[in-house]
Amino acid sequence: MAKQGPVVASEVPPRAKASNYPQPFASRVAGRRKQALGDVFGLKSFGVNRTTLKPGAMSALRHWHGVQDEFVYILAGRPVLVTDAGETELQPGMCMGFKGGEPDGHHLVNRSQEDVVYLEVGDRLPGDSGEYPDDDLRVAMGPDGKWRFTHKDGTPY
Repeated sequence: MAKQGPVVASEVPPRAKASNYPQPFASRVAGRRKQALGDVFGLKSFGVNRTTLKPGAMSALRHWHGVQDEFVYILAGRPVLVTDAGETELQPGMCMGFKGGEPDGHHLVNRSQEDVVYLEVGDRLPGDSGEYPDDDLRVAMGPDGKWRFTHKDGTPY
């Protein structure tokens, strides 16, 4: 049942499953903690996560989406944004958006000694896919809304 009143974002329980990635990729995002804020309210059109990266952790494998727009807003810490264009250190108050369908592999890396906390927002349009330029990995959303990971040659993990 969705929550009707306000919540304290930092008190929302983290996702039970830390990552959807198959091994050996799931272990590469160890130190990432996502709190699904949009799910608390039953939001269907877009998701909002409050994400914490421990020192040395990364937000995801470097990727881009075929359909989904993404937006990140830094609340605390100084992550490094890695894109096809290079690296940029971000700070609290900075934000970045990634338009679905534009092939610009991106992720955040916490190279500091302090936690990084940010909000990530993404739409939930059907038929999304993901490309991972640095890894032998692709993902596609099935008709049931579940993600299916494959090697780049199409064989499943």
